[in-house]
Amino acid sequence: MPKLTLSDEQVIELVKQLPPQSKRVVLLALAQEGEHNRDSRMEYAQTQLGNLCAERGLNWDNMSEDERESFIDDLVHEDRQCYQ
Repeated sequence: MPKLTLSDEQVIELVKQLPPQSKRVVLLALAQEGEHNRDSRMEYAQTQLGNLCAERGLNWDNMSEDERESFIDDLVHEDRQCYQ
């Protein structure tokens, strides 16, 4: 099947021309793709956080939600010390 290259504006205009039910199908397809991408990003982030914890002698999987939030807060704020 040949590939058609369109600008974002062209795609938006084409979608606007669709009947309401077809617009809904497009929206649902985009939402599902976004959810899949979100799950992949979350999995990657948790792996990275687990690695950072391990470097500091901590276990991400055994930490409570409060401990995880505090750890992340320490990572984000450079003016404070992280877990050691």
